[in-house]
Amino acid sequence: MAELLVELKEHPIMITLQDAVSGNGFLAGITLSGRALMRKESDGKWWMYGVRPAAIAESGDNPEETFLRFRMSYKETLLDIAQESDTFEVFKTEVERFFSEPDADDEDARLWESALAAIRRDNIAPPEPFSKLPRESPESKPSQVTVERLDKKNHFVPSDNVADVYALAHAA
Repeated sequence: MAELLVELKEHPIMITLQDAVSGNGFLAGITLSGRALMRKESDGKWWMYGVRPAAIAESGDNPEETFLRFRMSYKETLLDIAQESDTFEVFKTEVERFFSEPDADDEDARLWESALAAIRRDNIAPPEPFSKLPRESPESKPSQVTVERLDKKNHFVPSDNVADVYALAHAA
């Protein structure tokens, strides 16, 4: 009996990022649990397309470089928003808007859901170079962004820290 080989072209990635950003009279902490779609394009480059947030796309020679470039673009966006925000409230509103705004046709979100469905339906093992990534269930880690004012916080503890992570979405 021939073995069925299913190859995914799109890889559903879950990202976790945490930043502290100085603004006009405030220090903000931003924690993102987002979604991105990664694929190798015909130009030989790996591309990471934001789903939440949707406004970022970056490329690199391998998935690690691509993630780092995506990460840097995200951080630059936060810094730009801080530069343009007169108050913490404006900053928070703009970060939440940026995170929630879909791309024009929401195609990457549909491809992300389709790739996740294929992984679940066909029980696909992650290919190289994704086989070593941690795996997370999207149901256990909803897509969200939190923005809090840190300069008004009286107590900081190491457990407040969140490491940058990108993980492959998998079956629940």
